[in-house]
Amino acid sequence: MDTIGAVALQPGERASKCPQEGMPRPSDSLELECLQQFRVTKIQLQQIQASLLCSMEQSLKGQDSPAPSVRMLPTYVGSTPHGTEQGDFLVLELGATGASLRVLWVTLTGTKERSVEPKSQEFVIPQEVMLGSGQQLFDFAAHCLSEFLDAHPVENQALKLGFNFSFPCHQTGLDRSTLISWTKGFRCSGVEGQDVVQLLREAIQRQGTYSIDVVAMVNDTVGTMMGCDLSTRPCEVGLIVDTGTNACYMEEARHVKAVDEDRGRTCVSIEWGSFYDDEALGPVLTTFDRALDHKSLNPGAQRFEKMIGGLYLGELVRLVLVHLARHGVLFGGCTSPALLSQDSILLEHVAQMDDPATGTACVHEILQGLGLSPQASDAELVQHVCEAVCTRAAQLCAAALAAVLSRLQHSREQQTLHVTVATGGRVFERHPRRILEETLAPFQLSFQQLTVVQAQMREAMVRGLRGEASSLRMLPTYVRATPDGSERGDFLALDLGGTNFRVLLVRVAEGSVQIINQVYSIPECVAQGSGQQLFDHIVDCIVDFQQRQGLSGQSLPLGFTFSFPCMQLGLDQGILLNWTKGFNASGCEGQDVVYLLREAIRRRQAMELNVVAIVNDTVGTMMSCGYDDPRCEMGLIVGTGTNACYMEELQNVASVAGNSGHMCINMEWGAFGDDGSLGMLSTCFDASVDQASINPGKQRFEKMISGMYLGEIVRHILLHLTSLGVLFRGQKTQCLQTRDIFKTKFLSEIESDSLALRQVRAILEDLGLTLTSDDALMVLEVCQAVSRRAAQLCGAGVAAVVEKMRENRGLQELTVSVGVDGTLYKLHPHFSRLVSATVQKLAPHCTVTFLQSEDGSGKGAALVTAVACRLAQMSRV
Repeated sequence: MDTIGAVALQPGERASKCPQEGMPRPSDSLELECLQQFRVTKIQLQQIQASLLCSMEQSLKGQDSPAPSVRMLPTYVGSTPHGTEQGDFLVLELGATGASLRVLWVTLTGTKERSVEPKSQEFVIPQEVMLGSGQQLFDFAAHCLSEFLDAHPVENQALKLGFNFSFPCHQTGLDRSTLISWTKGFRCSGVEGQDVVQLLREAIQRQGTYSIDVVAMVNDTVGTMMGCDLSTRPCEVGLIVDTGTNACYMEEARHVKAVDEDRGRTCVSIEWGSFYDDEALGPVLTTFDRALDHKSLNPGAQRFEKMIGGLYLGELVRLVLVHLARHGVLFGGCTSPALLSQDSILLEHVAQMDDPATGTACVHEILQGLGLSPQASDAELVQHVCEAVCTRAAQLCAAALAAVLSRLQHSREQQTLHVTVATGGRVFERHPRRILEETLAPFQLSFQQLTVVQAQMREAMVRGLRGEASSLRMLPTYVRATPDGSERGDFLALDLGGTNFRVLLVRVAEGSVQIINQVYSIPECVAQGSGQQLFDHIVDCIVDFQQRQGLSGQSLPLGFTFSFPCMQLGLDQGILLNWTKGFNASGCEGQDVVYLLREAIRRRQAMELNVVAIVNDTVGTMMSCGYDDPRCEMGLIVGTGTNACYMEELQNVASVAGNSGHMCINMEWGAFGDDGSLGMLSTCFDASVDQASINPGKQRFEKMISGMYLGEIVRHILLHLTSLGVLFRGQKTQCLQTRDIFKTKFLSEIESDSLALRQVRAILEDLGLTLTSDDALMVLEVCQAVSRRAAQLCGAGVAAVVEKMRENRGLQELTVSVGVDGTLYKLHPHFSRLVSATVQKLAPHCTVTFLQSEDGSGKGAALVTAVACRLAQMSRV
């Protein structure tokens, strides 16, 4: 089932009540007990669900004993809209938002593509009118209708009006409705027991300005359900959490005794605000609920609404704060006249203080406005109180909605229920934002978390260099020097490691490097076929390139960029440890890939190649940038995958003999965290992406950073938010269900500062997603959170490397350059800046310059080969 408001049910037993006044106890204990009064267990929620369901069924059957605590009121709405309705209609909303009424002019065009925005005007209802006579209230409503129509002239015609009256009523027809009782702070005399439609008609006649026919009366819940956007699934449940709370749904008419109809469906208003069952609801009532009820306009009534509705949440928070202040836990034991005044804290205040992003600042501003002087600890505790009150309200609302959905499923006799819930109300409208923030919170990494990642990587580097168990392999590359500028000659280079394979001719002359290259694709069947098939394909591409460049028969030195984890036994020996990035060719892992390449060359016969060096793309990137900047001693790739290399002191490399000079180490840092060290940072979305990958449990660091996975992480988050109704109106499109449909390049496009929000919408609509501006904004925030975390983790890794290099050399300050390649790093509008900023914070004694490599994989492989040839020539001399 789809709902626009899923709430996590929290297990655990509720703690005892707050202590009696005057009982001394530690402040932290009092604070804990007060907050835990608002904690509801899963069993308690299930009992509330069952009790409400039982009361609903009793009321539907017309049972008088035992008296049901909810009224299942027929609304005489027999069907939901089908999208072809047309015409102009006047709407009057009274009671939907507390002390105000709203007048709307709604035009229905009969087609979604030609929708017309309604005109509306809101009027504040004076307190004396809310508590005065019924005639006063309805005359005020008629006056507002006239004022609206005066400001929005319409042709002289008989106007059709829909009356949205959001109070418990007994309807005997679509335009006949008797008020049962006032709620939400209204208490107008002479209205309860009267037909409110008739009272409105009489007031319009007394006004005498316009000819208005009141055609139908609905409450706000029914109006919300009827106004739900049409989708592939029917919208047959309405839920309101505003000043008050209520729900409605489409029940089978044969089950509603009051309707006396055996065919079709009818909308039933549950009026669940009045729900109370001492056995189910009693145990979750707190001392603060009882105090609030005692001081309300209707003691003993609307008990469920008083735990959920926006009219009461602020007052519950106020009562808790007063209690804690009087016991010395808050505000140094001080109160203020404003804090002691009933209703001085409103729903808007609670919403602002409970906001994870801006709540702390709002707490100080609001409390100072109440004449208080909060400390930092006070602000934190006030936020905890707001969170506890709101969380309980959400959980109780979820339990009640679960009862409605259970009833709907049972009445339809369906194994699986597919239905959309339309929601409305200020309390509920702020909930999606909170769900979004809670969902993205694990992606917001603190400075402390990043320093832990840095320290863990540093420790893994040391263990890997020593040959001890580590998630970092720290593989020697046998590259012992970076270019010095004296390299000369023509070299061939191969570049295998991503979606494309390239063959390059690299001409190194004094002060310049010229490159000619040809791109060849690697079909998926080849990437995941046999090793012989893969390497034969590579050789075929080399032969084609030589023929195109007139190099047939020449045996040029060749550098092989092979961007997969390898254990090198020499510059021209590389044992493939495991495939990554979607490759899975058989018969290669554990084999020397240079040997496999040479064997493929031998099978081709009519060609010779001098394979001098095997290089991964990270080393190639470092060497490419090192040709232009001698201080470049680290390479970094952030593209389809991610990896890093750097120049380590040879004496620290246990697997290679020698105590002087340097050795370039291929870290294979994509596997960092495969030992579980990143578990605390991994989210359920990371776990989903990992489980669906071809190598579950491996390359955990890479799966949180690189381009092959970020789009998938975003897609899983969007699916989650959609399932909770926060995005796309809860409608799961087939497109979003498709793996890898959300490309990482979309993150770069969506986060581009040059794109207006409407262009972001266009990008998403191309994926088949129907969205609002709010949806587009939320998707942007999701993308930002995922890419920011990736960049910060990458920065923590770079900081670990440069700090080790600095300490290796016994320097107070290190100046070093990092050669970088990869589409994510280069194309994302903010990634490079975030990486640099993170390094600056975590490695303050290192001045790090990032150089973007131009064709690092190919040029670098040729330069490794050139350096090797230079060193070999020097040794011969």
